[in-house]
Amino acid sequence: MDEQDFFSAAYRGSKQFTQRDVKSANATGFGAAADDYMERGIDLNEELIKNKPATYFFRMKGDAMKDAGIFDGDVLIVDRSVGLVNGKVIVAVLNGELLVRRFHKNFSSAFLIPENDRYKTINLAEFSDFVVWGVVVYSIHQV
Repeated sequence: MDEQDFFSAAYRGSKQFTQRDVKSANATGFGAAADDYMERGIDLNEELIKNKPATYFFRMKGDAMKDAGIFDGDVLIVDRSVGLVNGKVIVAVLNGELLVRRFHKNFSSAFLIPENDRYKTINLAEFSDFVVWGVVVYSIHQV
């Protein structure tokens, strides 16, 4: 067994195939001239999910991040393998409540900052029960 196969995820996506690998049939026996320029379709799993075992979908509830372009009802793609970095939008549990906020850390403490003036910034030093569930990598919303 190859070491790369042993430590990799079971899902490999469709990146291992190119459009040239997909055969096309024509009743006349000749391929169409446009077949040379044909591209394969866009696979959203390949485009949006970098680490499938560590990624989940989350539906946003509320308007705390509306100024960041994340609205009520949006589908968030959250990756648990992305490191927690200053300025990233995260999904976190704070004292049993699920929150989507921007993470900010300075020398002495860390904060969860909403992107809506109606909500207050949360100082994490005041809370003992804080868990990060992942970093938001994409927000999908209907126009």
